[in-house]
Amino acid sequence: MNYNIIFIAGPQGSGKGTQGKRLAEKLGFLFWEMGGTLRAILAKGGPLADKIKAIDHGTLLSDELIIEVLKDQLPLIPYEKGIIFDGVPRRLGQGKFLVEYLKEHGMDRMATLFIDVPREECIKRLLLRAQHETRVDDTPEAITQRFRDYDDTIKPAMDYLKEQTAFIAVDGTPAPDEIAANINKALGID
Repeated sequence: MNYNIIFIAGPQGSGKGTQGKRLAEKLGFLFWEMGGTLRAILAKGGPLADKIKAIDHGTLLSDELIIEVLKDQLPLIPYEKGIIFDGVPRRLGQGKFLVEYLKEHGMDRMATLFIDVPREECIKRLLLRAQHETRVDDTPEAITQRFRDYDDTIKPAMDYLKEQTAFIAVDGTPAPDEIAANINKALGID
């Protein structure tokens, strides 16, 4: 495998976080999750946290605000190892900013791994997760809003990543171990 950046993408509930963490551990890459980063900023408090309070309602934040978060957080990343990004980019502006930023920092061997799962299955998974985890963004209303946002914004971002990165789609409906094996095969790793 010749990538030093992997964007893991897919609809909410596709298992991209689980698969991204597994892949990062296997490769020795850093796993950088936008949702977790936003929650950590909120927990810490401060001016940036005040600006991102909308995350609690399951709505997507503006490109400008996500880019502000990226500008704040990206300098803290150790670039000597590969990075798997989860939850970003979700819009075209974020994609353009992130790809250019990474290229400027010598991280230009990029792939996008898209975990493809039908919407009904994703909703079932999210509602099940809500029963086991305390996440304010896993209410039925928030899930519905997130899918609306996803439909409106993710396609242009994915089209951009298809142009700028190696784009690999993997079926996300089998069991997690089988998905992981299919990802490894698609990326050419053991």
